[in-house]
Amino acid sequence: MDTYPMSPMSTIALSELAVGASCYVASVELEGLLRRRILDLGMVPGTSVRCVRKSPAGDPIAYAVRGSTIALRNDDARLIRAYVTDNTDLDGRR
Repeated sequence: MDTYPMSPMSTIALSELAVGASCYVASVELEGLLRRRILDLGMVPGTSVRCVRKSPAGDPIAYAVRGSTIALRNDDARLIRAYVTDNTDLDGRR
């Protein structure tokens, strides 16, 4: 299953997720055309997301979403809030 039931857990910015760590989208706080594109790519609340890779400078960051890889700038990833999965620490260890 690709979605996660919403819960009252605290959220983090997607940009804080470590390589290898997984989460579920809580909200997309982007605006305008970029918001529409992100939602069209399937990054909607409840969707599972995994941080695949960060560039050496940390910007952009690649995320696995619904079988695709999406690269986001750090500033944009900060505007997507997420729930961290119970089996993954923020540093990516299980």
